[in-house]
Amino acid sequence: MEKFSIDGTPKTPSISFDLASGVLEIKGRSIPENSIEFYKPLVDSLEKYAGSPKGATNVNIQLEYFNTSSSKCILDVFKKLESIHKGGSAVTINWHYEEDDEDMLEAGEDYQAIISVPFKMVQIEE
Repeated sequence: MEKFSIDGTPKTPSISFDLASGVLEIKGRSIPENSIEFYKPLVDSLEKYAGSPKGATNVNIQLEYFNTSSSKCILDVFKKLESIHKGGSAVTINWHYEEDDEDMLEAGEDYQAIISVPFKMVQIEE
C-alpha cells in the first residue's frame, strides 16, 4: 500500500498517513477555506485502509488550532478510525497538546468522550 500525504500551509495541517505501517500524523493549524474538501482525501484513504488495516494503527494529532468546521471533519476521521478499531485492528489516538494549552487539552477530552477508541493525552514539554 502507499503513503498519503498533504504538505502543511499556514491554514492547513500537514497530514502523513503511511498505509503500510498504519501510522497517521496530523500536525499544525486547521483553518482551511473548505474543511470538507480538505479532509475528504484523508477520509477516502482511511476508507480504503479499512479494507485491510494493519494489526495496530497509531494516530498522532498535534494541532495548534482548529476551527469549528475542521472539528467536524476531525470527528469524521475519528469515526472512520473507530470503525477500523471495532473491526479488530488496535487503534490508538495520541492527542498532543502544549503544556499551557487548556483549549487543546479540552478538545482532546471532548473527542475522547465521543469516540470509543483508546485515546492518550500527550503533553508536549516546552
